[in-house]
Amino acid sequence: MRTAVAILAVALAAQADLKVRTPTVVVQANATGVVQALRPASSNTTLTAVPGVKVGHHTLTERPTGCTVILTEAGATAGVDVRGAAPATRETDVLSPVGIVQQIHAITLSGGSAFGLDAASGVMKYLEEKGIGFPFGGAHVPTVPGASLFDLIVGDPKIRPTADCGYQAAKAATDAAVAEGNVGAGAGATVGKTSGRLDRAMKAGIGSAAITMPDGLIVAALVAVNAAGDIIDPATGKVVAGVRTPDGAGFADARVLLRSGAPRGGRAGENTTLGVIATNAILTKTQAMRVAQMAHDGFARAISPSHTPVDGDTIFAIATGAKAGTADAGLIGALGAEVMADAIVRAARQATGIPGFPAARDLKRP
Repeated sequence: MRTAVAILAVALAAQADLKVRTPTVVVQANATGVVQALRPASSNTTLTAVPGVKVGHHTLTERPTGCTVILTEAGATAGVDVRGAAPATRETDVLSPVGIVQQIHAITLSGGSAFGLDAASGVMKYLEEKGIGFPFGGAHVPTVPGASLFDLIVGDPKIRPTADCGYQAAKAATDAAVAEGNVGAGAGATVGKTSGRLDRAMKAGIGSAAITMPDGLIVAALVAVNAAGDIIDPATGKVVAGVRTPDGAGFADARVLLRSGAPRGGRAGENTTLGVIATNAILTKTQAMRVAQMAHDGFARAISPSHTPVDGDTIFAIATGAKAGTADAGLIGALGAEVMADAIVRAARQATGIPGFPAARDLKRP
């Protein structure tokens, strides 16, 4: 009985703390054997909950835009799955299971559309200076795949992430809890553009979440949300952020607009949601790719519509291999979809409004 009371106390304390913490879940059984999901009151609840993973942001506040770097300096197995029809990516071919490259050292996410891919060069420079990468002729060649989202509609489009942005983000990377909201690659991210009207869109940003299983398996997600569609909380089915009503005071609900036959908007290439799944398990490249594929279910649960012709949706999956033993890629992929959906919702809720693009926190709730 005392165990059940203690578990309930932890759960209630965690529930009170949810407004300021990400939704990491620790799964365990109570005194009666019923499995419960608890949220610890104090722990790193983001992508860096996975040992060996560091995250750094660099934000160009004058636009805003920026880049986010995920460092795996000791190397990590990686896979990728690109679902959107308008991606801006680099070094994704090396992640193919038939490719010779077996380990990556960082992933770079950035704003600035295809221009923002330059940020990865700065990350390579940072890693080379630390002697990280494939040794060749006295030098080192790090493997740094990346992807960019289209945020040029926000502010001055001439202000874009450069190689220095990537270098500074890599330099700032730590294993501390990931900063969320209007930072890094999410600084200029927006959502709710299916009406074709930017004056009815909203602000989103960076979100992160993680889950820890009883055997020590950790699966975590980080996402930069710049979707054409609405953000939906899977737990309630309600819109968190998205296309607003003509008066700007409420949600039009992209699902309702779709079923009503209302004209659809959104120009090709101007939307992209970029995600990363990380785990401490041992995975092959084929398994990592499968995890990335399954994690896209998280996009479908929390973004409506998702994977459209005007989005460049991309998910990377990385495995550090710190947890020994045979991994269940199907389980990791399923958990990846769960935490990805959580991270997407957090990206909307943690965002702060900017001129022309209010955030979820700015709209009055009924």
